[in-house]
Amino acid sequence: MIRIVPVQSGGDLRRFVDLPWRLFGDGRFPQWVPPLRLAVKDVLDAKKNPFYKSASRQLFLAYRDGRLVGRIAAVENRAHNDFHKDRVGFFGFFECEDDQEAANALFAAAADWLRARHMDVVRGPMNPSTNQECGLLVDGFEQHPVIMTTWNPPYYQRLIEAAGFTKAKDLLAFNLAMTGPDAIHISERYAQHAARAVASGGFTFRDLSMKDFKAEVDRCWEIYNAAWEPNWGFVPMTREQFQHEAELLKHIAFPQFMFMAEVNGVPAGFMVLVPDYHHAFKRIGNGRLLPFGIFKLLAAKKHIRTGRIMILGVKPEYRSRSIFALFAHELYRRGAAFGITSGEASWILEDNPAMVRPMHSIGGTVYRKWRIYDRPVT
Repeated sequence: MIRIVPVQSGGDLRRFVDLPWRLFGDGRFPQWVPPLRLAVKDVLDAKKNPFYKSASRQLFLAYRDGRLVGRIAAVENRAHNDFHKDRVGFFGFFECEDDQEAANALFAAAADWLRARHMDVVRGPMNPSTNQECGLLVDGFEQHPVIMTTWNPPYYQRLIEAAGFTKAKDLLAFNLAMTGPDAIHISERYAQHAARAVASGGFTFRDLSMKDFKAEVDRCWEIYNAAWEPNWGFVPMTREQFQHEAELLKHIAFPQFMFMAEVNGVPAGFMVLVPDYHHAFKRIGNGRLLPFGIFKLLAAKKHIRTGRIMILGVKPEYRSRSIFALFAHELYRRGAAFGITSGEASWILEDNPAMVRPMHSIGGTVYRKWRIYDRPVT
């Protein structure tokens, strides 16, 4: 018998956070990477995380005959609905045993909560929005996931689709190898274009200043909201939200891979490549930084030579300058100097030709795919 319990106590929340270790911690799924518990708690913290100033959420646990077998979050993102003029609710943080009855009950609980808030559609997975981790992995299960991307067993797709969800959009990850037979290539045309742009004196790249980080965040925030606004599913971030996420990245990113493009001194775009700490997370194992996890993380940092291009945003008025070629050349130059062996560019909307075509043009290959699903609230 399946019983659905709303998360109400600290103990319930602890069980919600701990569930993935119970599902995947036995070694059956070697690709699974244990998350940092602090990061999971932060993104769920309805009191302290600024995302919840314009959103609400309810967490649910599923028990079969007294044994915990699944979890889900229902999210009302008012900022999304105000921006898109719709009534879409979201599900996220879905984890479940291969148990269709339990999965159906979890989705029903989320739908009931969203129906009471007058939502028309249930969309997900979102953890908890497109500005954080999102999507169900549907291709590339054999690959080791990179930082701040989702991994799930293949059977999740069957559970979700059998519950009546259908595809809304696919999100792509490109592999950008720096070495070996599949290495990306920056054409001579790209290099010549970059050289001319730099020689003109009007175009420059610079590292983001850690000493002036607050002002840099403001510049990036302006670019971020302008660059992504036309994209499907985009929700503008408030300055407080953006600052919150930036503070997290500040402590894990390498400064030389957080850089800004300026045209005649005016910020035009920025890029953030985040080192892939997932191998360190695996060594930590239990997801706890204290007392010993922090030392494993710090020890791993100096050896990391892979990463994820998490953000590449350019203001619309500068896109006619072939600015992607300039970013690609600059990233390649910096990556080669640092000894980067490979990177992942993700996620990219499947129907975003402004990003998909250039990725293919430099030799990037799609090697991972996530899916966002919709279902009417019934």
